[in-house]
Amino acid sequence: MTRPTIDRLETLIVDLPTIRPHKLAMHTMQRQTLVILRLRCSDGVEGIGEATTIGGLAYGYESPEGIKANIDAHLAPALIGLPAGNINAAMLRLDTLAKGNTFAKSAIETALLDAQGKRLGLPVSELLGGRVRDSLEVAWTLASGDTARDIAEAEHLLEIRRHRLFKLKIGANPLEQDLRHVLAIKRELGERASVRVDVNQYWDESQAIRACQVLGDNGIDLVEQPIARINRGGQVRLNQRSPAPIMADESIESVEDAFSLAAAGAASVFALKIAKNGGPRAVLRTAQIAEAAGIALYGGTMLEGAVGTLASAHAFLTLRQLTWGTELFGPLLLTEDIVREAPVYRDFHLHVPATPGLGLTLDEAQLSRFARR
Repeated sequence: MTRPTIDRLETLIVDLPTIRPHKLAMHTMQRQTLVILRLRCSDGVEGIGEATTIGGLAYGYESPEGIKANIDAHLAPALIGLPAGNINAAMLRLDTLAKGNTFAKSAIETALLDAQGKRLGLPVSELLGGRVRDSLEVAWTLASGDTARDIAEAEHLLEIRRHRLFKLKIGANPLEQDLRHVLAIKRELGERASVRVDVNQYWDESQAIRACQVLGDNGIDLVEQPIARINRGGQVRLNQRSPAPIMADESIESVEDAFSLAAAGAASVFALKIAKNGGPRAVLRTAQIAEAAGIALYGGTMLEGAVGTLASAHAFLTLRQLTWGTELFGPLLLTEDIVREAPVYRDFHLHVPATPGLGLTLDEAQLSRFARR
């Protein structure tokens, strides 16, 4: 019997509106831009993938336009004719051909997994070893920058049982202003919710020493990437003295980074992101490093739409423990999406389908409507 091969890869840039501006330390998102990948195989099976960045080059090394260009010109041609079911061989070919480009590779690996799952009648989580849960608790980011508005938003989400884990994006304002903002929200929410902060590398070490002490002493559960990823010594020192756990995010740009951080003792929590590791299989290698080192796990996001969110979710379902939950709320930030089946959020969790592949079908009309011309 002839094995199916990879016939064609097509990329589209899609711009989707968001429910509100999303304020980060380095950038304010007014919309979300996705790179959607369609991988077609000789047996007629199509796999879909997604690569999404937060704020384009303001956040990381890859932009939507660069992702599309590199897939079209370099990565896709290298895959044509390869066995569609041999994901390992395809990704090894890409790693030999191109350094980095983890966002682009993640979209391709996702599409290969989706196609193989459809071909075999299995959800992606089964291809990744088998799910040990069917849903994931999901945090929400309070990012309006206005204290009263953020409190009202959190109270509403608690009332409708959508979220009880809240992250605050801080760092762009003066330190004392940010601390007042965070502590006011924590006082209002009390023990009804977990409150965490994400600094996106915006503090220097001296600011972080003081801030982490204040935050930890006042019930803040987690501090994400408070100082620059290149200050490895500072991360180690901060992790040793902060009363609140320190989570590495921007510090992990690869699986190799995860090993180096674990060996140095630079964080007690790792944020897992498929886009920054190179795909759902790759992110599980980072998780294995963390678990071996006794480092706790958090399911991170690049604020992907439904495709990237469910690709992450299928990987996270296979993990033994996610101590700090996940942040897979990207589809909830959008007013429109490009899939027929909206991800299901209820009782504080994202519920992940057990249907073949990712469990999603593209909505052709919506895709055409929002695709960048």
